Amino acid sequence: MATGNNGPIRVLIVDDHKVVRAGLRLLLGEFPRIKVVGEAATGKDALAEAARLKPEVVLLYLRIGGDSGIEICGRLKASAQPPRVLVLTQFSDAATIRAALDAGVDGYLLKDSNEEALAAGIVSVAQGDSVLHPAVKRVLMGNGQKAGEAVATGKLGQLSAQEQRALALVADGQTNKEIADALGLSEKTVRNLMTGVMEKLGVQRRAQAAAWFARHAEGGDQ
Repeated sequence: MATGNNGPIRVLIVDDHKVVRAGLRLLLGEFPRIKVVGEAATGKDALAEAARLKPEVVLLYLRIGGDSGIEICGRLKASAQPPRVLVLTQFSDAATIRAALDAGVDGYLLKDSNEEALAAGIVSVAQGDSVLHPAVKRVLMGNGQKAGEAVATGKLGQLSAQEQRALALVADGQTNKEIADALGLSEKTVRNLMTGVMEKLGVQRRAQAAAWFARHAEGGDQ
């Protein structure tokens, strides 16, 4: 659910540490474009508060007591009005990243991100874009060509030159507007390009497409 109005982006913070939630609320309060509308410390509360408050972005930690943030993400994305989900975690292993992307997260940031990067990530995912922490991109690139990986050889080569350029810019964290400016296109054309890219790659979300590019563009998958 991308933000569709000129008001602040409504954010729900999900983390099982009260001090962390308080710190994030205070930090994000410095950005006028962002409004923290609620907090949750458990998976059950996260789902209930998301249904009640209808945030545009859920800022989600991946380990919430005995609950799995990945499972929570999947349930949020299956709701009637799915929010955008931005992961904020210290876990940067390839398996966790891939599982989160498969669950439908729209962005994956690590807890060493500064406040500007965090705020920018929230704005990006609220606008329908994706964001990956630089370290996450490096992990994905380092795990690109594994035996048995379920990605067909030659998918990158199936993309047009323009689609490849757009995908590379998405993987670099650029927004639709920035991509449109860089390629001399309209934002609508960029959205249509990315829809075609995702169909060809067999993924459903921009974050998955960006992660696919990070894994394969340098791995000789053409």
